[in-house]
Amino acid sequence: MSLPSPLKRASAPAVGAGETPVDGAAYQEWAAYDDRVAVLKRQYAAIPPGAAVRLAKKTSNLFRTRAATDQPGLDVKAFDGVIAVDPVARTADVQGMTTYEHLVDATLPYGLMPLVVPQLKTITLGGAVTGLGIESSSFRNGCPHESVLEMDVLTGAGEVVTARPDNEHSDLFFGFPNSYGSLGYALRLKIELQPVEPHVRLRHLRFASVGAAVPVLEQVCRERSWEGEPVDFVDGAVFGPDEVYLVLADWATEAPYTSDYTLEHVYYRSLQQRSEDYLTVRDYLWRWDTDWFWCSRVFGVQTRPRLRKLLGHRYLRSDTWWKLVNLEKKYGFKAKLDARKGLPPREDVVQDIEVPIERLEEFCTDFLREVPIEPFWLCPLQQRDPDRQWPLYRLDPAQLYVNVGFWSTVPQRPGDPDWHNVWVEQEVERLGGRKSLYSTAFYDEPTFWRLYGGDAYTGLKKRYDPDARLADLYAKTVGRR
Repeated sequence: MSLPSPLKRASAPAVGAGETPVDGAAYQEWAAYDDRVAVLKRQYAAIPPGAAVRLAKKTSNLFRTRAATDQPGLDVKAFDGVIAVDPVARTADVQGMTTYEHLVDATLPYGLMPLVVPQLKTITLGGAVTGLGIESSSFRNGCPHESVLEMDVLTGAGEVVTARPDNEHSDLFFGFPNSYGSLGYALRLKIELQPVEPHVRLRHLRFASVGAAVPVLEQVCRERSWEGEPVDFVDGAVFGPDEVYLVLADWATEAPYTSDYTLEHVYYRSLQQRSEDYLTVRDYLWRWDTDWFWCSRVFGVQTRPRLRKLLGHRYLRSDTWWKLVNLEKKYGFKAKLDARKGLPPREDVVQDIEVPIERLEEFCTDFLREVPIEPFWLCPLQQRDPDRQWPLYRLDPAQLYVNVGFWSTVPQRPGDPDWHNVWVEQEVERLGGRKSLYSTAFYDEPTFWRLYGGDAYTGLKKRYDPDARLADLYAKTVGRR
């Protein structure tokens, strides 16, 4: 194993050669990281041979309740924190369980941020890389895994290896994204950073249909500008078949004002109310987190200012709504109340999919007809480096895709409780798209492995988890609980 130990960091090149010298605090951070790795390896060794290996944590990067188990787990809570930020090279060494909230807090003081920052504060860097992620910079920067330079991975075989694109573990480097912990767990990731400005300006463009928005979206993503002004971030929302918004954002050194959507006001409503807006860089990155996009409305907090003030910044966060959803999944309070009212049971339809932009209008038209969910999110995505291949989630590197995100419940169809989710899977495949695996999936095994790199995965599994200590990708993301 080749770790960036304190000794190796201390003998690294000086600033003039593209490195920063290591001070005492940084040395201690690296030493503490090495100690955590050693403890984790001992934990692994203590698990009985042949027993399944899992993480000892209540949360998951899958949108489903973790099954109860008596099996011992690996405690990785200590792997939360940024080890070092190199402002000259614009890189950061980050532990795998570090949330993006903590990561951004560590990089912004240097005037830097990750190339892609997923929308929710408690998403971890390791989770975003092993399970994919996307945001409004993805039309130019791709997904979070595309800005990883190297990573230390605890494999299913109990070994810690450093995977880079050009070393003996390059197969794991490229095969780790979309593996969902079925090959191993990222303990440390070295990532690229980009410079920021203090503010972000947002322009809200309204269209009468998705079809009318598509040519503008294509042009903006191709030229990275609109009407002669730069565009650094792009996303949007569909509120209905005749109300579609694109949000074009760019860096601003100064702002005439800044809006605040962290307490009294709800961000997504501003798309309908303003043609232009300004946010601080931090508030822009977390603009969707306060109300979990629009999902907090089911808890009645969006139209009750007094309740929002009572909850305050501490609880107006996506992880609060996530906890409430998990309580409902566990105890079914609302489901029981609906049943007493004679209402039909509800189907969770929580998905993120990507379709080629040429098929976006077709997908949205069919979706609005078949799945009664509004609003839903639009976010363009293109692979950052066309020469690289990520075998477990292949996209055409020359193709601009658009992510469509929809997260709600709909009435179940009688006798077919999963009809809407299955329809989404089939429609996305028909249109040449891909579906993220964090949520419910229903593929049969041959279809799944055809879509998600089965041949490459088989070789990776044999090399890095030869005794199948970790659940395989199909069992983890599709297999019924």
